[in-house]
Amino acid sequence: MNHDRLDTPGRPILAAACAVRRGCVRWPFSRFRLHLLVPLLLTACATQGPPRPAHDAAAVRQEIARRIPATTSDRAGWAADIEIAFGAQRIEPNAENICAVLAVIEQESGYRADPAVAGLPAIARREIDRRASALHIPKRLVDAALAIKSTDGRTYAQRLKSARTERELSEIYEDMIGRVPLGKQLFADMNPVQTAGPMQVSIAFAESRARAYPYPVDGSIRAEAFSRRGGLYFGIAHLLGYRTPYTRKLHRFADYNAGWYASRNAAFQSAVSLASGVPLALDGDLLRPGARLDDPGQTERAVRALGASLEMDDRAIRRALERGDRLEFDDTDLYAKVFALAEARARKPLPRALVPGIKLESPKITRDLTTAWFATRVDERYQRCMRR
Repeated sequence: MNHDRLDTPGRPILAAACAVRRGCVRWPFSRFRLHLLVPLLLTACATQGPPRPAHDAAAVRQEIARRIPATTSDRAGWAADIEIAFGAQRIEPNAENICAVLAVIEQESGYRADPAVAGLPAIARREIDRRASALHIPKRLVDAALAIKSTDGRTYAQRLKSARTERELSEIYEDMIGRVPLGKQLFADMNPVQTAGPMQVSIAFAESRARAYPYPVDGSIRAEAFSRRGGLYFGIAHLLGYRTPYTRKLHRFADYNAGWYASRNAAFQSAVSLASGVPLALDGDLLRPGARLDDPGQTERAVRALGASLEMDDRAIRRALERGDRLEFDDTDLYAKVFALAEARARKPLPRALVPGIKLESPKITRDLTTAWFATRVDERYQRCMRR
């Protein structure tokens, strides 16, 4: 049975609730549901068809808690935050979606809202030194900046040495950017900590989804993303809040790591490579960011080599590839024609989804890890959850 087809994943809520990432005071669930249902009832008929039946919150929470490992602290709290995220985003709380979320949580944090990172002080100092070196800032100036007292009375160096979680590190960076001139120079007003919470969701993604966040925001969306409820809300939105053509959750897990539709796009790149004879990195990126029409990236260049067979000019190819971050790319003439050419050459059907071949890069990562490694590990956890 296909559990990941177009009609299965949830769709993000239209525009109803509050702000963005994590927060403090939680509304009672019945009141929260009322705030969400009023705008949904007014808009559903015109935009998304009949709304799904409201699920039984207590029963869903019980089912989620049952599937969370028994050794996990506060299973009821985790289950409640997950169920609220499902309800707010109208994601079907079926076993497949529940287990997909739990598998990512287990892989990314082991059910810790603000997971500790081994060797974080050394990692943070190396990153500061790397940035200083790139800007030709002498080490003595960096040391002097870190010796300045921060807002909590300790020096920045002392706080860095005691930092154990990304949340603590993010707060140090925010403090430095706001108070120390060298901090602004080193970080260019951009906090280096870019993922947060129990699902290690992108902070930039969370900030882009702030509008429908169902909790009051205490401070910033960045701060909300580091809380359990906020990290779960935005992580679930990133994992399940878009429709896909996939028949296996494995490819959705790969997308969680590599970006929406990366698995679909990697399969398209493979077809382009086969049809054109041009070797391509199957990374899911169809366009080079900011590429001018007269300076295309590798994938676009390979597609253009097929232009005569496709009966498409460079501008038409560019317009189609620009839809690569949307489901509708599947419906373009370019997509259909490329696969037709590739399958004619291969003399067999070709896959429409492939796990992208991407090496994971992060100051936190000390081993050679890939998107395939991540997706496989999460899928193994997902399969175990489904058997519970």
